[in-house]
Amino acid sequence: EDLGVRHRLWVYSGRRGVHCWVCDDAVRKWSPALRAATVEYLSLVKVGAQGAGHPLPVPPALSAAVSPGRSRDGEEGEPVRAHPPLHQHREPLQSEFPKKRDSVQRWGLLKSHMEWTRASAGKGVTPCYADWEIMLQYCFPRLDINVSKGVGHLLKSPFSVHPKTGRVSVPLDLQRLDQFDPFAVPTISSLCHELDAAGDTGEQEDGGETEPKRRVRGERGVWGEQGGPPALLLLNPRTPPDYKRTSLAPYVRVLEQFVEEMERARQGERLRRSGERRGG
Repeated sequence: EDLGVRHRLWVYSGRRGVHCWVCDDAVRKWSPALRAATVEYLSLVKVGAQGAGHPLPVPPALSAAVSPGRSRDGEEGEPVRAHPPLHQHREPLQSEFPKKRDSVQRWGLLKSHMEWTRASAGKGVTPCYADWEIMLQYCFPRLDINVSKGVGHLLKSPFSVHPKTGRVSVPLDLQRLDQFDPFAVPTISSLCHELDAAGDTGEQEDGGETEPKRRVRGERGVWGEQGGPPALLLLNPRTPPDYKRTSLAPYVRVLEQFVEEMERARQGERLRRSGERRGG
């Protein structure tokens, strides 16, 4: 939004990543240098580059990702630090961690301790933001600079299959993002089972053999006699695409809605330009 882009399609990679396809006409014409500058602007944390207690420059656009008070008025380049150094809090926390049952309780202890330092600021206690440092280091998205800036870089298209997990790379519905489960994404095996089950159901309803299959078997014997490709006669416009009988259908609909919205925007832009030319 800060860069003026409108058409963004978010796609699950099939493993643990997310791809953002920016489809604005102007963005597609960006040079590699401009793409690299954009990624640098959006990068807050670099893998292995900095750790808790080290300064993390915060661009103005990402100040919302940091706790209020971490940067003065969202100034560009204002460092985000853990004050004071973490070793001053390590000993009391380590003495309490063994008393906690699991990582959830240990995280709650750390967070409450950091909140206490911030609430007690000005009373002889220096505020510490170690909880925010940890969240930024381990939870904030890392951007792949090479993929983002390289015009000729190999990209994984939506609905491709991840080679290690077998999951399909599917578009994300941002309106229902809280319901998305990456482990429930369709796989090649699950889609094959769904198609087989749908085919068996269709055969039972049609008396054991579907109309397309009857037509195929009836015309294969005439192939040599007529010399034409009877397969052209097998198209049935009333038969829905196979994917609509599988769990892949709602994800395809997300892509269709994205394309429809992008086309409406382009039509509106063409009408606007046409009106300007007439007015001029």
